[in-house]
Amino acid sequence: MKQMDVTILGQSYLLTCPDGGETSLLAAVASVDREMSTIRDAGKIKARERIAVLAALNLAYQLAERPSAPPARAGKAASAGDSVQIDAMLARIDTALGSDDHLL
Repeated sequence: MKQMDVTILGQSYLLTCPDGGETSLLAAVASVDREMSTIRDAGKIKARERIAVLAALNLAYQLAERPSAPPARAGKAASAGDSVQIDAMLARIDTALGSDDHLL
């Protein structure tokens, strides 16, 4: 596992990713940062937590609207381990945002 320092909406986060997953993680970070910046720049929402939730919903909606594609793992079906990894990543995000209750 590798630790990477990333910045989302001007805030630094130390994230862990599997070896070889750096490019995918950086692409995900760029996507989240872009979505959160768009919401913030619209000027209607100021709380970072609300911006994060709306960005997550927007990105999830965009994924749900995509046509079904074969799994990224060279044709292998998603495993229960994938769900565990996703749940772990969501828990780390919740922890990172948990103390961020101040306004921008």
